Amino acid sequence: MPDTQRVTLQDVRDAAERISGAAHRTPVLRSRTLDALVGAEVFLKCENLQRMGAFKFRGAYNAASRLRAEQLAKGIAAYSSGNHAQAVALAARELGTSAVIVMPSDAPRAKLEATAGYGAEIVTYDRCTEDRVAIGEALAAERGLALIPPYEHPHVIAGQGTAALELIEEVGELDALVVPVGGGGLIAGCATAAKALLPAIRVVGVEPEAGDDTKRSLEAGRRVSVPLPRTIADGQAADIPGELTFSVNRLLVDGISLVGDDHLRDAMRFAFERLKTVLEPSGASALAALLAHRVDALPRRVGVILSGGNVGAERFAELLGR
Repeated sequence: MPDTQRVTLQDVRDAAERISGAAHRTPVLRSRTLDALVGAEVFLKCENLQRMGAFKFRGAYNAASRLRAEQLAKGIAAYSSGNHAQAVALAARELGTSAVIVMPSDAPRAKLEATAGYGAEIVTYDRCTEDRVAIGEALAAERGLALIPPYEHPHVIAGQGTAALELIEEVGELDALVVPVGGGGLIAGCATAAKALLPAIRVVGVEPEAGDDTKRSLEAGRRVSVPLPRTIADGQAADIPGELTFSVNRLLVDGISLVGDDHLRDAMRFAFERLKTVLEPSGASALAALLAHRVDALPRRVGVILSGGNVGAERFAELLGR
């Protein structure tokens, strides 16, 4: 990986300083019931309580706030299925600029409405037939916008890593860290921070069974594409890992666990009924892996990233009503 792309613990610490006062320092939940069910001390980092409802604000704000004033005056572009869209839209509003977001036409209504509510212009596309990256790059070039991708950016990765940095600063030494995986930016940033602070820690990613591109890629030693995932975890519906994120994750991630849609529903229900917190399917995946005993040889002290809670009331009721 070129030096200009390498993400370090210092990059994560710099991001923490930059987002301080803009992003929330989210709470850590404990549950004796959960500890008993999984046989470990579990520390839940509640990124569902982050601004705009997900960890994505950390990376979006870190990247956007580093743009020069003349670029901020022109605006920002992004492409996303929902949470990065909201994060960039909110970051743009906080920094006094505009945002144009490319979103799939079938994105959850709550995420579309929230993105528009932050003041962004939304351009929709068909995720089955069109290329969001090409659309986003063309829009950015045409309008002179700064394109902030959802994970293929060192400042985005460093920003996401502040979630693990905060968790370890608050609870101390951990034996393992379990992190949801979509494009790989969250786990790349978290693994960078965690392994630098605690070299012996195991970092385990969690993907949907229908979207196991990172698991297959790590096993093959190269990026592997899978069919477009059909899963309720829309935030993890990636078909291939990012080039930059994979270059980090192949060095730092110890393994990937897989969960099915029913496991995600069970974790959402557990979080709602026992933890009194709302998670979207993607946000519940790391918890789902623990509850379904999909993390092998679970050690004594385990950190878990609850990555997001952006799910509308109707969709939440529909998912849990089955």
